[in-house]
Order: sequence, then structure tokens, then C-alpha cells
Amino acid sequence: MTSGDDAVVAGAGPAGSVAALCLARAGHRVLLLDPRPGDPRPGDRPAGPAVAAAADCERPPRGLPRDGRRGAAPYRIGETLPPAARPLLRDLGLLDGLGADGHLPCTGTEAAWGSGELYGRGNVLDPHGPGWHLDRVRFDASLRGAAVEAGARLVCGVAVRRTGRPGAWRLVVRERGEEREVPCPWVVDATGRRAVIARHSAVRLRQDRLVAAYAVLPGPAPADQDLRTLVEAAPDGWWYTARVPAGRLVAHLTDRDLADPRLRTATGFLERAARTRHVGTRLEGYAAGPRPEPRWAPAHGQRLAPPAGPGWVAAGDAALACDPLSSQGILTALHTGVRAARAVDRCLRGGGRGDEDALAEYRAFVDGVAAGYLAHHARAYADEHRWPSAPFWARRRPVGLPGILAGAFTQGIDAGR
Repeated sequence: MTSGDDAVVAGAGPAGSVAALCLARAGHRVLLLDPRPGDPRPGDRPAGPAVAAAADCERPPRGLPRDGRRGAAPYRIGETLPPAARPLLRDLGLLDGLGADGHLPCTGTEAAWGSGELYGRGNVLDPHGPGWHLDRVRFDASLRGAAVEAGARLVCGVAVRRTGRPGAWRLVVRERGEEREVPCPWVVDATGRRAVIARHSAVRLRQDRLVAAYAVLPGPAPADQDLRTLVEAAPDGWWYTARVPAGRLVAHLTDRDLADPRLRTATGFLERAARTRHVGTRLEGYAAGPRPEPRWAPAHGQRLAPPAGPGWVAAGDAALACDPLSSQGILTALHTGVRAARAVDRCLRGGGRGDEDALAEYRAFVDGVAAGYLAHHARAYADEHRWPSAPFWARRRPVGLPGILAGAFTQGIDAGR
């Protein structure tokens, strides 16, 4: 690492990689910190269809099982990329590359929501075409590769904390077990929900206690040709399943304190899934295969207030994380990565003049995305009214749209934790 970087991007997921890509293309010297040295690099062969599921990189929720299995091929949850991503990927010059990485098209969504019967929405009439069920590990690797090709320097390291003052920040980075300080006039925090750097200058606000228990059944089964996402509401939460390049993903979303203990084991998880009316039918062809242990990941909506300040900008889940029901997580990460880079570029070119205008514009952008997400979230959960007294649904009962928009994010996470 050198002291000549204009910006350090902490985190090499979609938001961080796109931010590094845009900053490098704008002519800035960018250091991209990658905390996942075990992931494939650009040029590696795509993962085959029999790849087993492993851990998500997020910390599992407290009190729920940690993934301790070693040696398994990586799987990263958060695999849906909607059709609306196509224009942005095209503008970034990344759209054509998606076809070479083994991703699957998503041809639409079926849902048993508000009723026991399925209703569907296809992508045939979507002006952008179909979306994708991604191999997230390879997708993230391709974005990192694009950032490196644009001139960003990729270093396998983890941002630990920030010291100094605006304009003279120093980022403490842990690399191969050793810590060192890196001068960085600007930091883009793309470290996920933990917001490792930005949380010391802002407050993390959370929406609820939603968690995801999930597994990938290796395959695909020969008869499984359905490329639609299936969502099914249940008394204690909701389920979804989708074909992914590694097989078939099945996930249960519920509140952390409501999680059935049987979800902790492979047998219990799959038995619960099999008792659903619709999701269970999609799993039948996988019954004779391996039973992977379920993994856990946080899934609650969360935002950072504010998402930017002097010398730093948060992007991706660090700025705004969405309930998976929205299917907007990756798209939001890409857009905030681009906008964060734009704000930092304006500040670097302005030499300190106009910084507040650039940051205010970025904050307004994130505020607008958050408001749209909250309105959609409120309407979606209001559409399911079959179990009004069940704790999961009672907690999400509408109390009037203005109240929801004003109070959906609460200070449930301390800024310094």
C-alpha cells in the first residue's frame, strides 16, 4: 500500500467494486480492500452445477448457528438481480459480461401472498427483459475484476477503524493478521450492514428483527426447469425458492425471536419447507440428494443516518439495506456505489469547495431510495392479512402510511457498536 491513494474503498461487494470502478475511470487513484481472499478471481472457471452451499459473509444473528464448515465451495445469498439493472449495467459496460459467468435468467415471480393460491407476474412484458438468478460469488468477482481493469488496486485486507480528521483520515487495515495505517483523503464504506467505518460518524437505524435461514440443494434436478422465483407467506413469516446456478435455493424469513428451533438442522429445515403448499413442490426432485445444513443471515431493513459526511461516504448495505421481499438489494447497492463515487469525485475535483453540496445531493438520493422502499414495503406486507394475530404479521400491521414512513427505521443499533 502506498500513501498516494485519493480514496480507499472498504469492501469489495457490488457497491464497493462499482464505486472503485467509477472512481478509477474518473482518473483517481483507488485502493479497493477485499475481505474475501478465498473468492474466485476473474478468469477462473465458473462454478459447476453441483457446487455445495457454504457461508454467507455476513455475521450470523446472535444466538443462531454459525457456519463453521470448512472446505466447501462458497455460496453467497442475495442472488436476485431485477430487470431494472440492465440500463445501469449497460452504462457501466458490464452487461455483456454477465452472459459468460453461468448466471440463470429469472423469468418472473409467483406468489401465494394474501391468498393460498398462486398468482404470477412474468418478465415477458418488462421493457428491460428478464432479470437474473446470480451466482453471487462469480458476479462479485467479475465486478472486482472490472474495477482492477479500470486501474483500482485490489488488496486483500479488512478495514478495522478510522483515525484522524476529515481531509487527513488514516484507515487501520488488517492484512494477513497484521494491522497498518493507510492515509486516505476519502473513504467509501462498503462493509455491509456493519458499516465498520461510517457507524462512528452516524447512527444505524433498523427496521425489524428479520433473519433468513437458507440452504442450497445441490443439483439441479433434471426435471426442475422452472426459472421463476416463488414466494409463499406462512403464519410465522414467509418462504421463497429459486433455481440458482448451484442448484435450488430455499429460504425462510422470520423474526429472530420467532425462529423455530427445528430450522437449525438440515432435517428440521427441510421438513418445515416440505410442509408448505407450494415451495415444497419445487423441492421434490431434490429429496434424494444431500441435505445441507441451513445457514443464517440478517435480513432486516436498515439505514445509516446520515449516509455521508466530511471525508466519507457509505454505499450498499452500509447506507441502506432492504428486506429481501423487495428484491432490490443488489440493484440498490449498484446505484449507491455509482452515486457514492460521483460524490467523492466531485469533492476530490473541487479541492474542498462544494463538498457539502456533493454530499447533500448523495444524502438526498439515499433518502429518496429509502422512502420508496418503505412505501413499497408497507404496501407489500399490508397485502397479507390471513394471520392478523400472529406475532410476525401483527408487528407489520399497517398503522397508516405516514406513520410507517416516519417510524419504520428506529435506533435499534447503537452507532458505536
